[in-house]
Amino acid sequence: MRKVSRQTSEIGFSIADHVVYPTHGVGRITGIETQEIVGQKLKLLIVQFEKDRMTLRVPIAKAKSAGLRRLSSRKEMQTALTTLKGRSRVKRTMWSRRAQEYEAKINSGDPRSIAEVVRDLHRNAGQPDQSFSERQMYQSALGRLVREFAAVERISEEIATQRLEAMLKAA
Repeated sequence: MRKVSRQTSEIGFSIADHVVYPTHGVGRITGIETQEIVGQKLKLLIVQFEKDRMTLRVPIAKAKSAGLRRLSSRKEMQTALTTLKGRSRVKRTMWSRRAQEYEAKINSGDPRSIAEVVRDLHRNAGQPDQSFSERQMYQSALGRLVREFAAVERISEEIATQRLEAMLKAA
């Protein structure tokens, strides 16, 4: 049994709001439904992630503890972008340990942490090549940052990517 509603005032989100789910990035709330699961009625937020062609149903009661949040403000995004211009702080530890730290930062959903990963893994021309896993992690972090930046600025992901890459080259 499924009942779809539009009321969201008790949770602070509305239908069509862009939100960030830490492990998946930017999505859009497409509805709220009540489902009966194992004899209990649960109110669920339906979050659509177009890029991944995925729909996530998050119990409203667990939305905050799961890390679901509004998009960053322009000021918060500017702070994250300032991080891109900083100096790379790559630790001299094994790649496997750094990869775990980078993965945790990406999955935190925090734009500043994600920007740190992008900054640390970015390679300009003339720098040594990256391994396959470094490139994969860089692309993952860049994609997350681009999607949130594009949503905050209300621009296309293509333009957001160009702006972020220009900032990285200028740094």
